[in-house]
Amino acid sequence: MQIQNPTATTRCNELDLIAQHLPLDNATVLELGCGKAQMTRRIAERFPTVRIIATEVDQIQHANNLETQRSLNEVEGNPHPITFKLSGAQAIDAPDNSVDVVFMFKSLHHVPRELMAQSLQEIARVLKPGGLAWISEPVYAGDFNDILRLFHDEKVVRELAFQAVSDAVAAGTLELVEQIFCNTESRFADFNEFDQRIIQVTHTNHQLDDALYQTVKTRFNAHVVTNGAAFENPARFDVLRKPYCAL
Repeated sequence: MQIQNPTATTRCNELDLIAQHLPLDNATVLELGCGKAQMTRRIAERFPTVRIIATEVDQIQHANNLETQRSLNEVEGNPHPITFKLSGAQAIDAPDNSVDVVFMFKSLHHVPRELMAQSLQEIARVLKPGGLAWISEPVYAGDFNDILRLFHDEKVVRELAFQAVSDAVAAGTLELVEQIFCNTESRFADFNEFDQRIIQVTHTNHQLDDALYQTVKTRFNAHVVTNGAAFENPARFDVLRKPYCAL
């Protein structure tokens, strides 16, 4: 397995990749670490026959997700109900062999390092035999990463997340189907949006003093043009399968 592929520079859309590589018709889908559930709702809209369970460990964000979904469900004919649960990846609230597909969208490296291996064991437990896990992780490279690491350097935890996946494959807990490397795009209208989406998150307490905050703002604003700021972000998508027969 590779942690990155510097020669892979094609831009990709993650939802399109999912549509190409995963069988989602009438699938039971579990998303771990859904955050603000933006990707969750995109999946529900793109694949209307899926049943989605989305978990989040941050209590504040979980409450926000429940309130947002309640508001959507009050709209007559809302076609995309989602079940939200307060749960960490290391202790998934789901029965054995009950899920067709597990998603982790840039969330494995947010799991406490001592619980990453356990989380992959849990993924294997809840997947049906032959079920698939889609684990996307940001590659430690690119302009956006250079700004992020000024106040939140994720180099070590991203390496640990990759190692946890590699170890699970080596142990036979999960099988590697394929790795996909390409660039995703992040867009921000201005620094205020970057501040709200990246710095002022509830799951991590980013503490920037005034000098560092201004440095981050200056580095970000160097990428702002007429339509805002756009970043090409190298990414890795590990597609894993639960073996049909336990070793």
